[in-house]
Amino acid sequence: MLVLLVVSCAGIGIATSITLQGFLVDRLDQQLVLAGSRLDVSLEHPEVAEGPGGAAPPAPGREPGAQGQTVGTLSAMVRGGSIAQAVVVHDTAGKVSNSDVSLNEADRSTLLRLAPNGPPTSTHLSSLGEYRLRATQGLDGDTHIAGLPLQDIDSTVHRLQATELAVFAAALLLTGLAGAGWVTLSLRPLQRVTMTARQVTSLPLGSGAVDLPHRVPETYPRTEVGQLSAAFNQMLGHVETALEQREGSEARLRRFVADASHELRTPLAGIRSYAELARRSPEPVPDEVSHALGRVESEAMRMGRLVDDLLLLARLDTGRPLEQKDVDLSRLVIEVTSDARVAGPDHRWSLDLPDEPLVVRGDEHRLHQVVANLLSNARIHTPAGTSVVVRLTADPQTDHRVLLSVVDDGPGIPVELQEHVFERFVRADDSRSRVKGSTGLGLAIAHAVVKAHGGSLTLTSDKNGTEFRISLPVGNGSGRG
Repeated sequence: MLVLLVVSCAGIGIATSITLQGFLVDRLDQQLVLAGSRLDVSLEHPEVAEGPGGAAPPAPGREPGAQGQTVGTLSAMVRGGSIAQAVVVHDTAGKVSNSDVSLNEADRSTLLRLAPNGPPTSTHLSSLGEYRLRATQGLDGDTHIAGLPLQDIDSTVHRLQATELAVFAAALLLTGLAGAGWVTLSLRPLQRVTMTARQVTSLPLGSGAVDLPHRVPETYPRTEVGQLSAAFNQMLGHVETALEQREGSEARLRRFVADASHELRTPLAGIRSYAELARRSPEPVPDEVSHALGRVESEAMRMGRLVDDLLLLARLDTGRPLEQKDVDLSRLVIEVTSDARVAGPDHRWSLDLPDEPLVVRGDEHRLHQVVANLLSNARIHTPAGTSVVVRLTADPQTDHRVLLSVVDDGPGIPVELQEHVFERFVRADDSRSRVKGSTGLGLAIAHAVVKAHGGSLTLTSDKNGTEFRISLPVGNGSGRG
């Protein structure tokens, strides 16, 4: 709005200045014609007649050549292609008289180029300034030049511009203040829309039940702001409905997984029992049947582990609390790494532990499962000869947390898979091959268990290796055992 007003004021100021200057120049041109006529008479008839009917005698204090002329009038005569005479009328102590004008070559050239009886023209004379000049043809063949100064016109235009500048500046200031207040007042409902939008963006809409904030008050429905408020409230209503439907669907899915997993445990136990019973039969069992029974037992055990993992995730999803006691994490890491060394002798396993044991607060069995899953992931998805380092340290940034990291120098996890690696049933591609039949639940369980302990599990991976880092709160307010 202010920019438009500035442009409008600038246009008005330029238009009025040009109009006023043109008007004043036209008036000056009329005066210039009269001055030229008097100049012709003065130059052609310099003598003063006496007696009635003759030329009027010069007024007191006026020279014959300056009679009837305005102060500042320039009179010049061109004869024989050169300036024969150049005088200017001036006022000294109330006495109007002529004085010679000093002209340089540029001034003389300008005067000589004037066409007789042509239109007036503006020019700059070095000793006089800006002048309006007009040339006329004399009776004896010479050229008479009359000129009037433009100083008064320029001064008048400049005063007008200064006045307009002050008026427009004050008008813009008052309009800006009034406009800012009016716009702020009229757009105040947008602040409520913005505050509500910020509250919505700060909510964890990606998971769990979400209660959206109160709606934006709808005022002046015919205005754009009122229509925006109504549309925003309608959008919040749709989002809230979608979140409720999603939460209900996820709750039904979790309940189904928990119920199905629980129901599957009984038939799986029966399958394993009957397979073991068949293998213990005193009657000779053919090798093919014995092999088939072994495969049945193996797959039943594998399916049992999958069912147990699903049940654990279902319990963690429902927020069921875990056992809380002090766990010697240093001892736990040593035990799990020893098991991993036995399971993967073709890998190079190493420990980096502090001098004193570190204690955390949590469920020892589940933390054991977390570390075992991370080491199993490093063993299964990296080639033979890979170095795996298990490092346990106190967090250097705070005394209330410990850091556990599992680092391998394998081929790394693909970039497109890294943001989904902690999701359920996510498996890597051939770069980290599924040679042991991974279910895709190990890292999901590790992430859920660490989160249930108030910690965090992060991943850093590139072509030079992979690091899983766990941050856990210490037990008994100290990181030392």
